Amino acid sequence: MNLTVPVLAVLAYLAGSVPVGLLVGRMVKNVDLRDHGSGNIGAANAMRVLGPGWAAAVLVLDAAKGFLPVLAGGVLELPAPALAVVAFLAVAGHNWSAFLGFRGGKGVATSLGVLAALDPVVALAATASWLLVVAVTRYASVGSMLGLAVAAAALPARGHPPGIMALGLVLLAVAVWRHRSNIGRLVRGEELRFGQRVDPAEEGP
Repeated sequence: MNLTVPVLAVLAYLAGSVPVGLLVGRMVKNVDLRDHGSGNIGAANAMRVLGPGWAAAVLVLDAAKGFLPVLAGGVLELPAPALAVVAFLAVAGHNWSAFLGFRGGKGVATSLGVLAALDPVVALAATASWLLVVAVTRYASVGSMLGLAVAAAALPARGHPPGIMALGLVLLAVAVWRHRSNIGRLVRGEELRFGQRVDPAEEGP
């Protein structure tokens, strides 16, 4: 029995489970990102609580959690369905971390890392869409969902096999589901704007 796929799938999930934003927040300011701002452990909330430099570090490391397992799967020449499973488990690890009681973030940066390993052009299209939407609306959540919608549409346009096209749709669906609290805040006019700083000392523990 070939154990390559199950071993890589488990490693992808464990890599995705590493709560980068939580660890960086504790090391830099001794704060738990879950207690401040939007309560998310991703780069957008790190921007509010820790500032742009550390937020960039969180973004890159969260993206690497998706990029490296998929890159490894490509090097090992996994078939598209198996590669899609590895990719999804990396994102699932971030969203439902084994180290956080199966809770976590929203998986956008990790999904971007997955896309960068699969097709840099699609990743660039998603990133450009995110930048445009955030520049216009100042809502990272809206940019994240629309960016992944662009990626889901771009994968079939780029000629990817059905397994990868399905992955794009799954990543979009998961992102929308994970953003359901953001959607509620958007409807109520309570969503925090991108870059809106939060002072942990003023918020309290």
